[in-house]
Amino acid sequence: MTAAKNAVRDEVWRSLLAAGVVPLDSYGKIPAYDGADRAADRLATLQEWQRAETVKANPDRAQFDVRLRALRDGKRLYMAVPRMAAKQPFILLEPALIDSIEDAAAKDGAVRHGRPVDVDAIEQIDIVVAGSVAVDRNGTRIGKGAGYSDLEMALLTEAGLITYQTMIVTLVHHLQITTEPIPESDHDFPVDYVITPSEIISCPRRRRPTGVMWDHLTTERIDAIPALRRAHRTGRKPDL
Repeated sequence: MTAAKNAVRDEVWRSLLAAGVVPLDSYGKIPAYDGADRAADRLATLQEWQRAETVKANPDRAQFDVRLRALRDGKRLYMAVPRMAAKQPFILLEPALIDSIEDAAAKDGAVRHGRPVDVDAIEQIDIVVAGSVAVDRNGTRIGKGAGYSDLEMALLTEAGLITYQTMIVTLVHHLQITTEPIPESDHDFPVDYVITPSEIISCPRRRRPTGVMWDHLTTERIDAIPALRRAHRTGRKPDL
């Protein structure tokens, strides 16, 4: 399945680069595509967005515009620390406490304007913005392949912060939408909406991660992520 997913990633990255709609260094990354600001504006037309108080997003450049939109709309924003490498793996951004919204929406700026928090300090999440390399019209998505988004979602689900009431969306260029179904692993999570600069696609399935799949993780992987290491050490999870 890994080879099949990598083939999809390769095709999408090459298509985006050939079309000239992403920076030249985009291969291997979540694509920061032309029109991302329009996709964020389109997301903001959804009633679920307008009702939401709390948004979780990734630190990729591709999500800059949606992070900016969330802060401008007065929403509490949680941004994951890259690779979940910090003892407190999320940064909380409170719009009322920020003097430069645009700077705070950037990955480096978020560190200056936000406050590091652990999972147990996070409030209920209304919307998750998932970064994607590719997605199909059923809502199955794949990222870069490192698996950090899946782990973030699993930890937040185990903490009761992501539920069936949480809306999951991904914002992409239309070239990132595949015509064939994307292979799906047990730890993958689908999205409820796929949003492009010109389209909102409502996906038919609604499934949430069940929590951390410890038997999918090596000891080295657990030890490299402080939040995982703490969760595993509590004894609530099965030993590897």
